[in-house]
Amino acid sequence: MNKDEFSIEVEDLCKRFGHRTILHKVAFRVDRGETVAIIGPSGAGKSTLLRCLNGLCNFDGGTIRVGSLVLRSGRRPAPFATLRQIRQRLGMIFQDFQLFPHLTVLQNVTEAPIHVLGVARRDAERQAQALLDRVGLADHIHAFPQQLSGGQKQRVAIARALAMNPFGLLCDEITSALDPELKAEVLAVLEGLRRDGMTLILVTHEMAFAQRVADRIIVLVDGEIVEDGPPARVFRTPEHPRTTRFLEQVLL
Repeated sequence: MNKDEFSIEVEDLCKRFGHRTILHKVAFRVDRGETVAIIGPSGAGKSTLLRCLNGLCNFDGGTIRVGSLVLRSGRRPAPFATLRQIRQRLGMIFQDFQLFPHLTVLQNVTEAPIHVLGVARRDAERQAQALLDRVGLADHIHAFPQQLSGGQKQRVAIARALAMNPFGLLCDEITSALDPELKAEVLAVLEGLRRDGMTLILVTHEMAFAQRVADRIIVLVDGEIVEDGPPARVFRTPEHPRTTRFLEQVLL
């Protein structure tokens, strides 16, 4: 399978809510194994962009390609089969965890492989245990979400996304609700996934983390990409004055 089967390409993406433009002609490409951090002020459209990539949000113009799968603009949702394949290839992790509170950690991780992919329960549980060990939660498989810290819940959410065997993860400010110690737990897991070759697209306010791990930084302001380049250039010698103003505010 060629590398394009594991690429993500966005062409002239536009999204409006009523008369308000959220995304305007957004275009970029992410290749397999890249880590791309999307930064910018609140309300810039960063979370909406991720939701469009995962097929959770329709858009008004442009095209999204995930390998050979295509999402096009329009009011009608994409075919269910296409959405299912895209969500299998691109796992999404949210700020608020979205775990099932009535299921154990193990059950949260095995539900989708069993009911969506048709994996036998024994095999799904074996894989889930390996993934939970990978994120440091092997001793919590029978716990319920309410018994976990925020950092532990987020690591369960990562394991749940990985259980679908995606080639990439979309992470929507997944540490913003955590205190510094718990943030470190989650960011360490992401760094491990990066080293293993997982494609990562991160919407984040963690500037130090973005500088350290990202291959590229995309700066989104008022729904438009104003900067796209390696961390060293974007953070040290930004080309757009809006990037400069944003970094001056967040790097104080």
